[in-house]
Amino acid sequence: MYRTRAILLSGTALLASAGTAHADTGTTAGTTISNTASVSYTVNGNAQTTNSTTSSFVVDRKANFTVTLDQSGFTQATVNQQNVFVKFKVTNTTNGTQDFILDPDQQNISLGILPGTDNFDLTGLKAYVDKNGNGVYDPGVDTAEYIDELAPDASATVFLVGNVPNSQSINLAFTSMHVTIATGGTANSLGAALVATDLNLANADNTVDIVFADDDSDGAYAGDIARNGQGRAYGGVQVTASNVALSVTKTAKVISDGVNALLPKALPGAEVEYCFVVNNGTANTAASAVVLTDLIPANTTYVPGSISLGPVGILGACLLTGSTEDDDDSDSGEIDGYTASFNPTSKTVTMNIASVPGNTSVGALFHVKIN
Repeated sequence: MYRTRAILLSGTALLASAGTAHADTGTTAGTTISNTASVSYTVNGNAQTTNSTTSSFVVDRKANFTVTLDQSGFTQATVNQQNVFVKFKVTNTTNGTQDFILDPDQQNISLGILPGTDNFDLTGLKAYVDKNGNGVYDPGVDTAEYIDELAPDASATVFLVGNVPNSQSINLAFTSMHVTIATGGTANSLGAALVATDLNLANADNTVDIVFADDDSDGAYAGDIARNGQGRAYGGVQVTASNVALSVTKTAKVISDGVNALLPKALPGAEVEYCFVVNNGTANTAASAVVLTDLIPANTTYVPGSISLGPVGILGACLLTGSTEDDDDSDSGEIDGYTASFNPTSKTVTMNIASVPGNTSVGALFHVKIN
């Protein structure tokens, strides 16, 4: 009687390389993994060996990436500024080299993703890739409008670029960088957007299926949480005015002449009040460190201790309430933001206002006597 004993030995795995493994993204998509088992057996006491058939499959593409805002807070800009940019970072965590389609846009975000209220749009909106890696948009240098051949675990800096309109009323523009993963493999050519094939029932072992694994869960200001091969992150541009509509009105009024009580005239010895109204006609933007400087005119003499600043008055009064200031600007205990001084050598009055808020007026005055 013939006796046969078979022993299945450990298999031998063979990799037909279509790429190599990466630290974070795993084995490269398209890599063939093959395995053959070896068998030993005996026939009538004779040792024999053979091999199993080879089982092979290819590693599928786990399409994944993140889009994040790559700066702190809003980009600060001024009215009519050109080529303002918001910086984002795209990181490829796919197990393959990919292209990425950049689609910048602007949205009025009402879900509290960004602080503040969107009230204007940038013009000429474009997206560019940082070519020289300096983190600053360089017109004429950073010209690529898509990410080309981004390796696994690598990142690319991209800029959302636009122009600020010429309007004093603008304040915040909310922007977003919308990114779609695309086919890689051909340098200097944008591939088509990937299409998921993980629902393919055939699930052929020799076919590289595409499985979307993105959910943007780690992205700052994320806006796309679906597994759809797309990602989005938000940023913004905040406009701060470089100037305001500041005007100063100066008037003179005789307040006493030593002769007429009701209608004083500009007689020698009469006292004259100079009144200043400083108005900031720009909303939401203060004028800071306002300094009024006035030379005492010829044929007059400054009245010591007569400088006063405060809210604008009504019914012909220069000030509603006034804060009398020291003539030597030594008002060290001041808490109202006003100081003043008189220089007897240059015969100059200087009045300092710490801040004039938007759409607000501040008054100031001093007296002279007619020689």
